[in-house]
Amino acid sequence: METGTGESDRKIGPGDPLPASRPSPSSNSLSKLITDPNKAFGGSERLTALSRQLRMYKPPSTIDESEIEEQRIEESAGKVVSQVGFVESATPIAQQSERFRPKRAAVLICLFEGDGCDLRVVLTKRSSRLSTHSGEVALPGGKAEEGDADDADTATREAKEEIGLDPSLVNVVTVLEPFLSKHLLRVVPVVGILSNIKAFNPAPNTDEVEAVFDAPLEMFIKDENRREEEREWMGEKYLIHHFDYKTGSKKYVIWGLTAGILIRVASVVYQKPPAFVEQNPKFKTPRLAHNDTTMG
Repeated sequence: METGTGESDRKIGPGDPLPASRPSPSSNSLSKLITDPNKAFGGSERLTALSRQLRMYKPPSTIDESEIEEQRIEESAGKVVSQVGFVESATPIAQQSERFRPKRAAVLICLFEGDGCDLRVVLTKRSSRLSTHSGEVALPGGKAEEGDADDADTATREAKEEIGLDPSLVNVVTVLEPFLSKHLLRVVPVVGILSNIKAFNPAPNTDEVEAVFDAPLEMFIKDENRREEEREWMGEKYLIHHFDYKTGSKKYVIWGLTAGILIRVASVVYQKPPAFVEQNPKFKTPRLAHNDTTMG
């Protein structure tokens, strides 16, 4: 699956901000979005088994600093683009939530079975006409809106708006622990299974998306076609991982938050850690959080 679009002359205006706070989805609300465990996925035993496995996933109660992800959130037009950030449960905010009110966003990790029976994930390339992070690879997703019931609703709504993916085709099976950006934006990875890939005809929103493509999920825990970049933040060195991927004549680089979330998802799906050292930064907690507060 791969499709590109022509460029649009229209410009994207700033996205609407999130409400100051928004409650996490209740177990009852989430259970309505999780597919019936007995429901088959187009006859694929592997996808059925995977859906059952992921429904049983429980985020770790505590995460060691060595497991903190690297990301950055770009909030222009309400979209999520990456460089540096943290798994929220690894930050002091998880224990001091009354002092912080992070804004919320969600991304969709849409998995399907490829022709070679490998698990693949749907990705996008941002429009080259965008003023920031143009041409970078991202997961479908964005900020929550007032009418969204929960994170799964946000992620599937955004996927429909960005790439024309009908929410009815996606079986949401789990929601992973949120990622917290340096700028206190909470990003929730929503994992869904697309059992009938042939029913999905990508229709990219040309204002935002230049191409829709897919990549093998397992590549994000392999030490192949991977580069790392050492950076320093507040005296602490850390690594940013870049995955090079080629499909046909097109070449893509998947890095930052997008790569970090996919490393996490692949580790959960394949039930093993990545074959490389992540080396994440340390951070300090602000006494009070304001609109311009950052972790660091």
